Amino acid sequence: MITAIRHAGGRLEVIDQTALPHEERWLALGSAADAAGAIRRLAVRGAPLIGVVAGWALAVELARDPEALEAAAAQLRAARPTAVNLAWAIDRVAAAARSAGPAGAAEAARAEAQAIEDEQEAANAAIGRHGADLLAGCRRILTHCNTGALACGGEGGTALAVIAALAARGPVEVLACETRPLLQGARLTVWELARMGLPHALCVDAAAAGLIARGEVDAVVVGADRVAANGDVANKVGTYAHALAARAAGIPFVVAAPESTLDPATPTGADIVIEERNADEVRRFGPALVTLPEVPVRNPAFDVTPAALVTALVTERGVRQLAPA
Repeated sequence: MITAIRHAGGRLEVIDQTALPHEERWLALGSAADAAGAIRRLAVRGAPLIGVVAGWALAVELARDPEALEAAAAQLRAARPTAVNLAWAIDRVAAAARSAGPAGAAEAARAEAQAIEDEQEAANAAIGRHGADLLAGCRRILTHCNTGALACGGEGGTALAVIAALAARGPVEVLACETRPLLQGARLTVWELARMGLPHALCVDAAAAGLIARGEVDAVVVGADRVAANGDVANKVGTYAHALAARAAGIPFVVAAPESTLDPATPTGADIVIEERNADEVRRFGPALVTLPEVPVRNPAFDVTPAALVTALVTERGVRQLAPA
């Protein structure tokens, strides 16, 4: 079993995803500040897992200082702007703590954080089932970024849960895109697929469209960081190109995400705040400089795929058909 988070006796630990696949290193998060830092530097990543960890981190902080609720919640909310699960989970845990009052705030926060984690694990399993039903017969699946247990907690994940459920019904082959610039596909998805024993190959992001056009992919399945009210999907940068290629080839482009990723308060994808990250993530490959040291860089962490390109949205509640393949 792949585990991304563990907690016991008031102690919160997460696997450091920046060290994978070469080292399985665990980080102790003793405060909201620790958790916010881990989220910002992508030691903790994946929209659902960010929410789970932030909820637990708020509970840990309240156990230290019952008066720290508002400051800790604000600090965690500011860690990353695009994934809606972060604010959603913090709001749930904070509301439970406020209702309990200072004396019971920490215990109420722990109970709500556990409920969020349990709900996410159940959602992972349901997403896998619904997605496998939708894509029955598809055996060559392309995916982008990382959407497994490392991104969601529990078992399975979102898009990777769909792939695992398909594999339980028959042989599958997974094409994992490397996911520049931080290589979540190459470092994390490949690691998970190897642990799961699923046949897979790695490709550079720019190769995906050509492989789709050559008929080597039956379906594209990805996760999401935020889904606007009109069905537009923000996901790891590079996703939009896969959607265009899938539409041109006439194959399904499916988004798998929990209901907590749906944001009815954001009307369209144009209203989603897209995080721009540090230029050195592009200028450097690890510690090695790969371009001119001061070259201007655009480094959006996400792009938006219009709803018209999304064949279906799969959540724990079922399948929502958005557009024909």
